Amino acid sequence: MTPRALCRLEDIPDGQAKGFGALFAIRRGREVLVYVNSCPHIGVALNVISDRFLNHQGTLIVCAVHNAWFRIEDGFCTHGPCIGDSLEAVAAEVDAEGTVWVPEDAGW
Repeated sequence: MTPRALCRLEDIPDGQAKGFGALFAIRRGREVLVYVNSCPHIGVALNVISDRFLNHQGTLIVCAVHNAWFRIEDGFCTHGPCIGDSLEAVAAEVDAEGTVWVPEDAGW
């Protein structure tokens, strides 16, 4: 499958998240984790405010509608109505030039 450029690494502040339509990405140094922006409880977007996907400490992904909590490293829900479910992860790679790539059909 052909990859598609999502963004540049510097477009996502380190330790924070940024939305890209149906996807959102979280940056940890040169690592970028990408998920589909849909709560497994009823499919609503996780954020109400643009780019606000994390708790104030930056340690958990939070659904603004249900206050469900998800681990950043794997999208697993540890609190809320969808406990035990997971966010849909999207494979992402950062190349040597700092471009973040995702599969062409990922959430577009």
